[in-house]
Amino acid sequence: MSALIDRIRGIVGPAGLITTPGELAPYATDWRKRYFGKPLAVVRPASAAEVAQVVRACSDARAAVVPQGGNTGLCGAATPDASGSQIVLNLSRMNRVRGIDARNNTMTVEAGCVLANLQNAAKEAGRLLPLSLAAEGSCEIGGNLSTNAGGTAVLRYGSARELVLGLEVVLPSGEIWEGLRGLRKDNTGYDLKQLFIGAEGTLGVITAAVLKLFPLPKSRATAVVAVQSPEKALALLERALDACGERLTGFELFSEFCLSLVLKHFKDTAAPFPRRFPHYVLVELSDTQPGEGARIVVESMLEAALDEKTILDAAVAQSEGQARAFWSLREFISEAQAHEGPNIKHDVSIPISRIAEFISATDAELARAHPGVRMVTFGHLGDGNLHYNVSPPEGTAPDVFAMASAAISRLVHDSVARFGGSISAEHGLGQLKREEIRRYKSPLELELMLKIKRALDPYGIMNPGKVL
Repeated sequence: MSALIDRIRGIVGPAGLITTPGELAPYATDWRKRYFGKPLAVVRPASAAEVAQVVRACSDARAAVVPQGGNTGLCGAATPDASGSQIVLNLSRMNRVRGIDARNNTMTVEAGCVLANLQNAAKEAGRLLPLSLAAEGSCEIGGNLSTNAGGTAVLRYGSARELVLGLEVVLPSGEIWEGLRGLRKDNTGYDLKQLFIGAEGTLGVITAAVLKLFPLPKSRATAVVAVQSPEKALALLERALDACGERLTGFELFSEFCLSLVLKHFKDTAAPFPRRFPHYVLVELSDTQPGEGARIVVESMLEAALDEKTILDAAVAQSEGQARAFWSLREFISEAQAHEGPNIKHDVSIPISRIAEFISATDAELARAHPGVRMVTFGHLGDGNLHYNVSPPEGTAPDVFAMASAAISRLVHDSVARFGGSISAEHGLGQLKREEIRRYKSPLELELMLKIKRALDPYGIMNPGKVL
């Protein structure tokens, strides 16, 4: 492999190549510290042309390539194996905004751009990039697109897939597909970009993208609403969609146990009501018109819901600071659960109409099979995505709980399948669910995926061992 390293060094220069063990470590471990690899080298190209040359060199040597962005993924898709033969292709140096076309409502960006920086660049141009998720301060857009990231604004704007008009992709052969088109209508054959979005780097390397932008909201209204059950939350969602229309930007469900964890582990947070309730919904409206329109609409909707006893109580934020405080109650849940100790995460999607039934049935199954487990149920109710996480009974030793993790996940995923759902809503498959997905996808569907993989990557060098 020394000849390959020499060839790559000649392409990217000393600044673009890392080979010393101490410097490799941050690139060889996933964010959750579940997977630990041993790469041959980390390559940090500065342009699509360099990416293409590196991939061609790896193809010639039949060396595996593991694309990597901000390394914030939750399923091990950007982590190399322990063979010491794989190249990590980190795109963080490719972080330019190539252009913003405000009239076309698009921005052309490189894969290594940090998501929060792109949000700010769009805002400076008077536009909104609506993709928003917890890791936005460190995740990079190439990874967001490669995993088809979701986040908190999918209800109104769609997932990452729906925000892409064009891509630039380096294929496993080292060729560059120039697909950076800013067109909303292009009916000239197969929509090739969709193959690479959500493929987790197994079909090629996304090096740049044309993203949709939207008018910048000029007013917002944020509320925390107390409800008796997920069924009541769904009734509120139906009312909110009818009353608020496209203004409805966020609709997030979380349980009382979720709130208790946040209040326990984040001392600067505060409960939204003097008393506690079984479940809560965070509702956000945004409007391109300034003024109090959004707040008036949400208050009117909530008053009607209170009169009908759909909800138990509601608090509408009276300032931007209070709105941020309300959002923190939802956004801190994952970190609070991590502080609490070991847990089993499930990122699932269910048809919206069946979410309440799924929660009730699966909670009951888990209680029977694993008495005392504590459910950390929260997520993007407006688009059907639940983070249906399980914490151990209080006082359970971590190693004892770890022994039950496979059985718990199998129970949850089988229930998801019965309700017509997906075992990965927005986190991808990576290494974590690579084998599990075979239980839930049909043999024909898996074979079609394999045929696409073989056609584009005949030598199997692109992120092997992930997804398929």
